[in-house]
Amino acid sequence: MAAPLAAPLAAPLAAPLARGAAPRGQQDGDGPRGAAAAVDNGDSKDCILEPLSLPEGPGGTTTSEASPSVPCIFCEEHVPVAEQDKLLKHMIIEHKIVIADVKLVADFPRYILYWRKRFTEQPITDFCSVIRINSTAPLEEQDNYFLLCDVLPEDRVLREELQKQRLREILEQQQQERNDNSFRGICMFCNEEFLGNRSVLLNHMAREHAFNIGLPDNIVNCSEFLRTLQKKLNNLQCLYCEKTFRDKNTLKDHMRKKQHRRINPKNREYDRFYVINYLELGKSWEDVQSEDDRELMEHQEDDWSDWEEHPVSAVCLFCEKRAETMEKLCVHMQEAHEFDLLKIKSELGLNFYQQVKLVNFIRRQVHQCRCYGCRVQFKSRADLRTHMEETKHTSLLPEVKTWDQPEYYFPTYENDTLLCTLSDSESDLTAQGQNGNVTIISEDTSKLHALKQSSILNQSLLQECLKN
Repeated sequence: MAAPLAAPLAAPLAAPLARGAAPRGQQDGDGPRGAAAAVDNGDSKDCILEPLSLPEGPGGTTTSEASPSVPCIFCEEHVPVAEQDKLLKHMIIEHKIVIADVKLVADFPRYILYWRKRFTEQPITDFCSVIRINSTAPLEEQDNYFLLCDVLPEDRVLREELQKQRLREILEQQQQERNDNSFRGICMFCNEEFLGNRSVLLNHMAREHAFNIGLPDNIVNCSEFLRTLQKKLNNLQCLYCEKTFRDKNTLKDHMRKKQHRRINPKNREYDRFYVINYLELGKSWEDVQSEDDRELMEHQEDDWSDWEEHPVSAVCLFCEKRAETMEKLCVHMQEAHEFDLLKIKSELGLNFYQQVKLVNFIRRQVHQCRCYGCRVQFKSRADLRTHMEETKHTSLLPEVKTWDQPEYYFPTYENDTLLCTLSDSESDLTAQGQNGNVTIISEDTSKLHALKQSSILNQSLLQECLKN
């Protein structure tokens, strides 16, 4: 039976090759083989097999010598921590060992160092399941692979301890960031600089730019998270659909019109920035959320009598007044601003899409502090409102062709609930018919003779004649 978990997890260890797991290549004195083998021809020094990069700034480096590395369990091969897939490939090809569910290992370097030491103390067969491949082939063609997984109690305990230790480190880091008032960051959308606590910047982006990445208290390593997002934007990549665009203006319009000012929830790159992904071993935020939903459904009552629906309120076109219904809002705009939206709709015979364009046009002019009646721009919305009320310019709409343009299909404010309350009823169609705006498709009479011959009326007439 395997020895209990006793070795320090983070101690730097060096060990000879484990008994029973020595690869044939090293027994015969050969170098590395397979996919990890070096190029043997004379031009090998001229081959570039991995991407290169220039220093990003003064003091930068083009090599990974200073970056932390992780060793192979059996030999002296080292790879950078960020390239652990290369090490896994090396161990499969050279040492025939497979680590199961490696993505569930909270701290890969400590995990490797622990088993590197343990394999020097006992044979590998005491820990790993042996998988024989080509079992029906001749004996010399058969081969054994070793599977290291959490079926082994020692491995399971190790993974759980690493998970707990990582969670403690994450919670400490999160608490430090929550109390840190020396944070300094720049908004990714308006380039405004913020000093103090990180929540000030995150709340600004959520409130002013409708970009919400979650509550500040749920995020860890916030500075690195923001750098990751900024790098994507600098590469002209949408944060949600992750498509790349030709310039910043095109990307900006795309994210606004498509409402893509959010991150892609399926991109696992972002999981490490949310505390919820460190809570339970092997469970992502989606797993935890689905369990909460199932538990809610199990305890859900069938009685909905106490359900109260909170109506969505719409905002006035000229001030901050809110109303729960379209009727109340129209009454307010008529009494406070002498703007009768229903009357304008009736007089101009506006259909639903023209109403949308008109609302978006007025929203944009008011947002830009510009009077649409005289085209004068003011320093603040308060000055604009005073001017429009004194001059009665609220009801002085420009010509229809000014605002009935495709650009006003797109909302000025993404959460403008007034657009959802605009009427699209049968009365609209009636009003359009009275104004002659209904498109009538005439019958196709290009083949009138054939139509007369095939008409069902001819057949009915023939049958009547035969009866008589």
